[in-house]
Amino acid sequence: MIKTTKITKACAFILALTLVSACGDRLTPATIDEPVSTETSVSEEASVETPDGIKEAIEAETSSVDDAPVGEAEEGAERVADAEISEIIPGKYIKLQLKESGTIEKITYTSKDYFGDESDVEKEAYVYLPYGYDESKQYNVLYLMHGIGGDEEEWGMTGSSSRVKCIMDNLIYNGDIEPFIVVTPNGRSAKNHAKNGSDFNSFYCFGKELRNDLIPYIESHYSTYAEFDEAGYDLTATRNHRAMAGLSMGGMQTINIGIGESLDLFSYFGAFSAAPTSNTAPITAKTINDSDYTIDYFYNICGKSDGTALSSHTAAAKSICSLTDKLTDGENFMWQEVKGAHDFNVWYLGFYNFAQIAFK
Repeated sequence: MIKTTKITKACAFILALTLVSACGDRLTPATIDEPVSTETSVSEEASVETPDGIKEAIEAETSSVDDAPVGEAEEGAERVADAEISEIIPGKYIKLQLKESGTIEKITYTSKDYFGDESDVEKEAYVYLPYGYDESKQYNVLYLMHGIGGDEEEWGMTGSSSRVKCIMDNLIYNGDIEPFIVVTPNGRSAKNHAKNGSDFNSFYCFGKELRNDLIPYIESHYSTYAEFDEAGYDLTATRNHRAMAGLSMGGMQTINIGIGESLDLFSYFGAFSAAPTSNTAPITAKTINDSDYTIDYFYNICGKSDGTALSSHTAAAKSICSLTDKLTDGENFMWQEVKGAHDFNVWYLGFYNFAQIAFK
């Protein structure tokens, strides 16, 4: 018989300190200063009502934000590469690029229920291909993760007017970046991976899906730097050509899974308002120090008014350069606090900035 337990705000937070997911990973919040943001749930002995903080995070993620293009890019406009890391996205980079527009494809790939019995599961994702995508060329790939209230569609990378697509199209058009592929998957590795009603702990199993299923699918279907072979191939050889980034829970996945479990797969990392269960800086620094791999860049952004993630993200990353010689502020690390809260105004800015950093 399944026991149902009602957990108060404080008890839910204490539970998050000791909970171990089905994937064997300890779900440890980055701070004990914000008991309202546990982002955890129980799946074995007890089912837990949604802890306080998660509801607020979901509401913030799904709140209305003006992400429509600010008009159309002028046909024949002069190509001027003047993008820079900033606190606002210049208007020309969020206009609809009609002349040289990339494409978005929806894919279906086979994964497994890593949170459950490891039976086969069909998963969906979206793939941005830059204008002029050519199978004879090789492309870097960014895996862009959503938050606790979303799925593969949360970043809005589903159609021609997508804000992510507009940013990519214009950065490429103006020569600010080299073209690369963007993938927005569903970060829940479970049979039930719906954005509503699924177990939050399945987020912590996504590293297995990345390594075993999603990356091999992308590298077998698109022109990347990897030398894919169905019989097995060395994913580590092309780690410098992969990046991982995400918002909120996806920022946690970038820290805990990207850096914490997959330094052999990725070399560029971007955490946008990383969720309260993100590993703290000492934990991540130890992982980096114990690894033979280097990090090309670790970028972080958070809103100054973010009551959900600022405290935890600060504990997860702000001081990390003092704990490892492999990260140097201004060289391969950046901590950016900007005006804003836990919302897409900050996260689109984070994407715009990180797109300029990755693969340089």
